[in-house]
Amino acid sequence: MTASSASTIRQDIVNIPNILTLFRIALIPLVALFIFYGDPLSGIVAVLLFGVASITDWLDGYIARRQNLVSMTGKFLDPLADKLLVMTALVMLIPLGRLPAWIVIIIIAREISVTGLRAMAANEGMVIAAGGGGKLKTAFQMTGLLGLIVHYTYEISYFGLFTIEVNFHLLGFWLLVISVFFSLWSGWVYFRNFLRAIEDQPDD
Repeated sequence: MTASSASTIRQDIVNIPNILTLFRIALIPLVALFIFYGDPLSGIVAVLLFGVASITDWLDGYIARRQNLVSMTGKFLDPLADKLLVMTALVMLIPLGRLPAWIVIIIIAREISVTGLRAMAANEGMVIAAGGGGKLKTAFQMTGLLGLIVHYTYEISYFGLFTIEVNFHLLGFWLLVISVFFSLWSGWVYFRNFLRAIEDQPDD
């Protein structure tokens, strides 16, 4: 690494979007700790921390685009923070008996595989279309995780008109199962597009 590139990284780290990303990473041990406790109050705290982390994910991207602060450091740190947050929550839910290990293995294996393909594509200068399944995967995955972290059944009142009981564990589990489908589908689409991009590459 040259002195100029090291200096650029140091400057990138102290911009506002990357500080928010680092803050999100710093929240991960706290999220893990409160998930570990497993009681109702700790679950609510973990969900709130998870929500704050998710908000910073949107906020750092918004600020980076609005103030033209998009950087290579941010492009590395932002998806890393997202994956660390999700993977930590998934792993912490296994010993609590809220999530079978096979679901976690599938999700993590997919993320590692797609990340590896992206690195290979970037090294070859290829731009691979990801498809829309990834966004659906993320939406179902995040809401499913929130349900599994809350876990317990609560009565939800709608403006005093009627009350229903919501089993957050069951709701979260099935949302996460749906996310696994979109995870595998979007992973396959990315792999297929990767192969097509290789075929379209001109021969030397």
